[in-house]
Amino acid sequence: MAEFRNLLQKFWEKNKHFMLMLYFVIYLAWFMFLEQHVTTHFHVIHMDIDDYIPFCEFFIVPYLLWFAYIAVVIVYMGFKDKKEYFHMCAFLFSGMTLFLIISTVFPNGHFLRPTEFERDNIFTQMCAMLYSTDTATNLFPSIHVYNSIGVHLAIANSEKTKHNKPIRLASGILMVSIILATVFLKQHSMFDVLTAFFTASVVYLFVYIRSWEKAKKTAKVTVMYMRRQRQRFKKRIANF
Repeated sequence: MAEFRNLLQKFWEKNKHFMLMLYFVIYLAWFMFLEQHVTTHFHVIHMDIDDYIPFCEFFIVPYLLWFAYIAVVIVYMGFKDKKEYFHMCAFLFSGMTLFLIISTVFPNGHFLRPTEFERDNIFTQMCAMLYSTDTATNLFPSIHVYNSIGVHLAIANSEKTKHNKPIRLASGILMVSIILATVFLKQHSMFDVLTAFFTASVVYLFVYIRSWEKAKKTAKVTVMYMRRQRQRFKKRIANF
């Protein structure tokens, strides 16, 4: 018994940083309050491009995979890369808190969801279940989009995963699929996606770069890289 107690104590001392996950208790309580109270009187979110994006029920698969994607990477980083774990938590929690504040002071929603499905299959049935449990309110910035970006950034920056191309590629594909799913399932307006990208860009500066000098340097390197790629593309076109 004493040995087991010592093992538990050692495990706790080594992994007590997982206490940060208690943030999700606060987040879920606040979010459920919003879901119950922001139902009819809200600002309608809409962009013209939303009307040209068709509904596609097959995107329910990556949309639901989001939950496992976030959880698995958080747990992995918590055990394998504590430094990146703290970076990721700072990134995720900052955006999620901002989302809650915006939804509280600026109630919002949309009317993009289809009133009926053209097809009847397991995917539309899953969409119907999603619609019944998740209101079309409290939308921006999209947490599905924002957290997907945050998790992929953690994978791209962690010493444990950034050199593993298959993992980075799989994460990138899943991230893009989830982002597309938010609009193809009519869960979000394109406005929610764009504000999620904007929020992620700002938070990234503070969590990962932390100084405007580094931000300028990063931007300069990115611009130079894009110019080189454009020149190579022009040469290939000319040779072709």
